[in-house]
Amino acid sequence: MKHIFTYIKPYGLRMLLGFLIKVMGTFMDLGLPWVLAYIIDEVIPLKEIKYILLWGVLMLFLSIGAREFNITANRMASRVAGDTVKRLRHDLFQKIEQLSGAQVDYFSIPSLISRMTSDTYNIHQMVSMMQRLGVRAPIILVGGTILTFTLEPVLTLVLVGILPLLGITVYIVSKKGIPLYSKSQASADKMIRIVRENVNGIRVIKALSKSEHEKQRFKSSNEEVAGNELKAGATMAAINPVMNLLLNGGLTLVVIIGAYRVNSGASEVGKIVAFLSYFTMILNAMLMITRIFVSISKANASANRIFAVLNMEEDLKVCEELEEEKESDSHISFHDVTFSYPQEQEEKDEKDESTNVESISFQIKKGESLGIIGATGSGKTTLLNLLLRFYDIEKGAIYINGKNVKSFSLKNLRKKFGIVFQNDVIFADTIAGNIDFNRNITRDRIVEAAKDAQAADFIDQLKTKEKDGYEYAVAIKGANLSGGQKQRLLIARALAAKPEILVLDDSSSALDYKTDANLRIALRKHYQNTTTIMIAQRISSIMSMDHILVMEDGKMIGYGKHEELLNGCPVYSEIYQSQMGE
Repeated sequence: MKHIFTYIKPYGLRMLLGFLIKVMGTFMDLGLPWVLAYIIDEVIPLKEIKYILLWGVLMLFLSIGAREFNITANRMASRVAGDTVKRLRHDLFQKIEQLSGAQVDYFSIPSLISRMTSDTYNIHQMVSMMQRLGVRAPIILVGGTILTFTLEPVLTLVLVGILPLLGITVYIVSKKGIPLYSKSQASADKMIRIVRENVNGIRVIKALSKSEHEKQRFKSSNEEVAGNELKAGATMAAINPVMNLLLNGGLTLVVIIGAYRVNSGASEVGKIVAFLSYFTMILNAMLMITRIFVSISKANASANRIFAVLNMEEDLKVCEELEEEKESDSHISFHDVTFSYPQEQEEKDEKDESTNVESISFQIKKGESLGIIGATGSGKTTLLNLLLRFYDIEKGAIYINGKNVKSFSLKNLRKKFGIVFQNDVIFADTIAGNIDFNRNITRDRIVEAAKDAQAADFIDQLKTKEKDGYEYAVAIKGANLSGGQKQRLLIARALAAKPEILVLDDSSSALDYKTDANLRIALRKHYQNTTTIMIAQRISSIMSMDHILVMEDGKMIGYGKHEELLNGCPVYSEIYQSQMGE
């Protein structure tokens, strides 16, 4: 929780002013029962209307003043809470953007989404409540107790005897509540992951008639979340009944003892009425404190989850002192590269290394092309993740222009690339906006890239009388485009900035053979100085490339040109024969 105060600190003066206003409003609230007691016991017996009206006006002034001060303070509290959490969300989002692939895997995407949404909401509620109720409740509790002592010392002893019991109840229950809220949030992360998977894979689920299975899967997760929330809520809910029992019992004693004292002449009616008002205010103040403890319990659990991300140390640091590659004119070099995904490394057994890449070595010169082919799970995309330094390798080295990739800042490293990932994202924007991607690329260059990506024809067909095809509004995830259109749009985005290195991860799978062939011709003609790496399932997409890398179970089992692999790599030859029928 201490980290939250670093985000609140910039608004200290505003909070202080809000506190002062809240204090004034609360004191006015406290003054009302005291004035009422004075009117009943001292003013009314005088039977002077002007004095009654005068003190009545004072009560009206206190009521209006308390209302206005409290409203103003509450609005200021809401603004401080909003600004605090806005900064927190900004820093959390920025940190998430900087996490390495291994760190994202560690937290999981659904959990990161949950931390950005529900956890920051809990912090917002706590910061707001602490300013509103955190000031008012203690003042009413302490101030009300003091005022009751001035009015009725005997009855105050009943109140003072109950307060420690209430405090102990709040402490014990709140101590148990924090870990329960943490467990509840963890189960919510799991449910969000299932929802996310179902939304992304809704077509596959329907096509395979697995809707009922997914409903049961969600039902199980939902019941787990509901059970954990019920347990946490039931634990914290125990506070209110216990407090009500103690306070109502105390109130009963106050009424009985008060009536006896009035009847015996030891006290006055006005004081008893005021005492009952204060007693009710103190009761509400204790309930406020209960709500504060519940809010703090939730916020503490959420703060721990948020700052687990914010305090995560950077693991992809720039290492400027690494040696450069010796005596090589290669553009991209892999030297004995070995890697295993961190979260899977502990789970795999010694014989199963399908998720690893092991002892990968190859070199390609500037302007050359490399095709990578292999079965699903053979490590093809992993090589690209390592080249782009989404993960750090365990052994070996990767060089670009003779410089270790760890020597580049991540920004400078990735600026070299134009990339189309296997499951890439199209945004709810225009065609031109998706190609440009906020890089300030000229319209002429956008059109050229679309032509090279074989996307110009379908874009031109989208034009209307008012707008050309490049201003066509694309739906989220390209829902209003076909699979081939989406792939061509993504390729145009990768080509638009004329990258030093072009990476295409199975990005032509939805293209027909003619379009695929025309794309390869355009790449050879207009991007001769661009080094191209293409992962493909179709051997026709890579057979004309300068180098072909064949992967199997994370190992490089073939490397060379098409003709060399046909004769020297049985796996490649088998793929060729099965696809080309020769």
